[in-house]
Amino acid sequence: MPKKLWKKGRGKLGPFDPLLGRWVAEAHSPMGPLRCIRTLEPILAGQYLRLTARWEFGGPGGKAYEEIAVIGAGGGSDVRFWSFTNDGKRSEGTLADVTDLHPEAIGFVAQMPAGTARMAYFPDPDGGYIWVAEARTKKGWSRLAHHHYHAAPTG
Repeated sequence: MPKKLWKKGRGKLGPFDPLLGRWVAEAHSPMGPLRCIRTLEPILAGQYLRLTARWEFGGPGGKAYEEIAVIGAGGGSDVRFWSFTNDGKRSEGTLADVTDLHPEAIGFVAQMPAGTARMAYFPDPDGGYIWVAEARTKKGWSRLAHHHYHAAPTG
């Protein structure tokens, strides 16, 4: 068994402990250069997590896409997320087994207007983490995005 890269915490939200903090990724997109800043932090006495994400396309002065999501137990024992974006869209998903991507991966599956999608986070051996988004197709999962996040500079 390979050595674990992430130390997960206790409780329902403990698996998200390695993702807490402020992270940044830079990538290429169909809209040009992309910079995404993600922050994951506990809220409401640690009963929930808040994710804020800002996607900046095309460099300084380009288009921005923002998301706020809340992660927590959803009326039962299942962990869910509720996401809201600056284009007026909303999505909701449930924690799912995404270990086909990586043995330590954690992620969600959601029903979106365009169909079923999933997002997952897993450790990068070189530091930080990988985030992917995929759409369900007849042949399986089709990769929509793949970003490498590293700790954002402080200050």
